[in-house]
Amino acid sequence: MRLNTPIHILGGGLAGCEAAFQVALAGLQAKLYEMRPLVSTAAHKTPYLAELVCSNSLKSETRYTAPWLLKEELRRCGSRLLKVAEQARLPGGQALTVDREVFSLHITRELEALPNVEIRREEVTQIPADGVVIIATGPLTSDALAAEIGRLTGSERLFFYDSISPIVDAETVDYSVAFRASRYGKSIDHTEDYLNCPLDREQYDKFVDALLEAQRHTPHIPDDIPFFEACLPIEELARRGRETLRFGPMKPVGLIDPRTGRRPWAVVQLRQETVRASSYNLVGFQNYLKYSEQQRVFRLIPGLEKAEFLRFGQIHRNTYINAPALLKPTLQLRQEPRVFFAGQICGVEGYVESIATGLMAGRHAVALVKGEPVQAWPRETALGSLAYYISHADTKNYQPANITFDLLPKLDESTLRRLEHDRKARHAEICRRALEKLDEYLHVAV
Repeated sequence: MRLNTPIHILGGGLAGCEAAFQVALAGLQAKLYEMRPLVSTAAHKTPYLAELVCSNSLKSETRYTAPWLLKEELRRCGSRLLKVAEQARLPGGQALTVDREVFSLHITRELEALPNVEIRREEVTQIPADGVVIIATGPLTSDALAAEIGRLTGSERLFFYDSISPIVDAETVDYSVAFRASRYGKSIDHTEDYLNCPLDREQYDKFVDALLEAQRHTPHIPDDIPFFEACLPIEELARRGRETLRFGPMKPVGLIDPRTGRRPWAVVQLRQETVRASSYNLVGFQNYLKYSEQQRVFRLIPGLEKAEFLRFGQIHRNTYINAPALLKPTLQLRQEPRVFFAGQICGVEGYVESIATGLMAGRHAVALVKGEPVQAWPRETALGSLAYYISHADTKNYQPANITFDLLPKLDESTLRRLEHDRKARHAEICRRALEKLDEYLHVAV
């Protein structure tokens, strides 16, 4: 395979952009296709590459957690998107939270400036017949390309439904009620990162009643297509029991209302959206209520009685392939190894997980073009375990996955016995082992 032949990358989301950076950093040519703004989607709002759609959080930065481990591995691998995320960082408690526009604009400009990356703003309806291809079109893959993927893989597509949270204008929040605090006072930089709207028991009951009675949009969802359990609409959670929200997105633990000196009955947390703190999103409040109903119900929350909504919650369909039936641990299509899949279309859930698969696919594609061995990442690493899940999960019940310690191999019996009563120490040991194996892998790869 000729080194000057471009690697085709379909999709300018997180996975596609990270893959393009990895190809370019290796000195090869990348041709990155993105259909926006020529063809819009139900969820995107800008023409920028790597737009963050659902939230602005890249999850926990708490040391020795599974999300931290995945990010730490990506940093050691030279992930460009993780580096940009640091530059676009906002206060976010123990999470890596970014200004969405700064993040995606920076990535767009960097990719546009790379001489060996060609960005083509057009809809791809057919998979290139020659050369190496990375399909990273994400959960909002167009119908035409999804049909082409179905033809290539010889299998039906899978769907689940996802929803996004509303955003309010910061100037319309009542700061005499809403208070700044991070749960248990924990924050990466020791600042009070969240706005918290406290509810007493009566206010909570009134809110739940209104939520359960509110009218929903009709999304035309077939009965056999599920929601993603980790991102359930708030009204669906409320239907599971009146107390469900108090133990989920509205849990009050670790927070004290300065007006009363006591823990509220429930809390709605607002997370900063921009560097200027001009807007906040309602954490965990993804929904598909009618817009007028969202305004009515969410204004029952103390502190948001006069809130102006810059974006309402909405629902959209996500598409992904039955990856364990189709892909190798290297993210290559078993029947056609020149084709790689990355991002949510291969069945990972989450921004960082999408970046991770983009990085892996990009590096594997480079190895294939150079005629080098395409070697799976060590099973002990978060990267390797994510790829292993994608390629080895139960094909009959395949569901999108976030990174968790459950995906990584267990520790050996002697270590487990030694650390039996120390969960934090077990997690720290899993992380130590993972990073050691990653360093060995990277040393051999170099």
